[in-house]
Amino acid sequence: MSEQKSKKQKETAAKPHPMNKHQGRYDFDALIVAEPALKAFVKVKKDKSKTIDFSKPEAVLLLNKALLKSQYKIDYWDIPENYLCPPIPGRAEYIHHVADLLKSCNKAKIPRGKKLTALDVGIGANAIYPIIGHQTYGWRFIGSDIDEDALQNAYEIISEHPSLSKAVELRIQEREDRYFYGVIDEEEFIDVTICNPPFHASAEDAEAANARKVKSLKKDRTAKKSLNFGGVDTELWCEGGERQFVKNMIFDSRYYSDQVLWFTSLVSKESNLKPLEFALRKAKVKASRIIPFYIGNKKSRILAWTFKSKREIAQWRDGRWR
Repeated sequence: MSEQKSKKQKETAAKPHPMNKHQGRYDFDALIVAEPALKAFVKVKKDKSKTIDFSKPEAVLLLNKALLKSQYKIDYWDIPENYLCPPIPGRAEYIHHVADLLKSCNKAKIPRGKKLTALDVGIGANAIYPIIGHQTYGWRFIGSDIDEDALQNAYEIISEHPSLSKAVELRIQEREDRYFYGVIDEEEFIDVTICNPPFHASAEDAEAANARKVKSLKKDRTAKKSLNFGGVDTELWCEGGERQFVKNMIFDSRYYSDQVLWFTSLVSKESNLKPLEFALRKAKVKASRIIPFYIGNKKSRILAWTFKSKREIAQWRDGRWR
């Protein structure tokens, strides 16, 4: 019991990445200045701190708009009804830890600017990873998705911001069973891929998990069983869930071992790590890393792998980032 308590205390004490703009509690006064419509959803708690009802999709959407305006200079951002509304602090954590991964290959300096190209596998309607990655580090992005409607919405967001328009290119993935085929051109080089894979193994699992999440937030046994946090099928679930999705990505990555420096994916469930590490060994990667991070009290991790040796990584660095 004491060991479990110690672990919980450690997780509670975990802090965001030092580069993450989202430290501590939200400054709702500043966020309301950025997005006045948010004010209608802000309420004062007993301890005088301010919050919103995170079970209300409109409140979460306005919070995201305010964060993007105040922290990333994104004046227009919206998503269609039922699409995934991402938690921005967590998405930022991923980007900053990926920056550290690249830093470890670049003599302790984060590579910045348009010389670095990242591929967002499954950019979705929200385009959140390219927004954070470009606005923070100046990276160039390719965003792929199998959902044409999602890509259209991402295009509308990107086209409203000249800096993003020059830095983000969108590409359709026409095959559901592939991740890089048809997206990465034959003579193209990608420095890092990122991915937030579908977590659930079925639509029923996704809906049940959402109902539990809403119930927990509202502390109400009658919480409505609907996808309050959004997400179309391709965002929320796939056959075999997160484990199978990432496993398939690992084997697909073998065909692009010469063109990509680092492949990465979010892995939400710790029990998926061992079978995925086995898949990496089977794919004969040269190196892999598990990068843990916290979203509030929840632990997550990034799985990263490369088919490059240390010498090849140094050659890549000198050839592309200098």
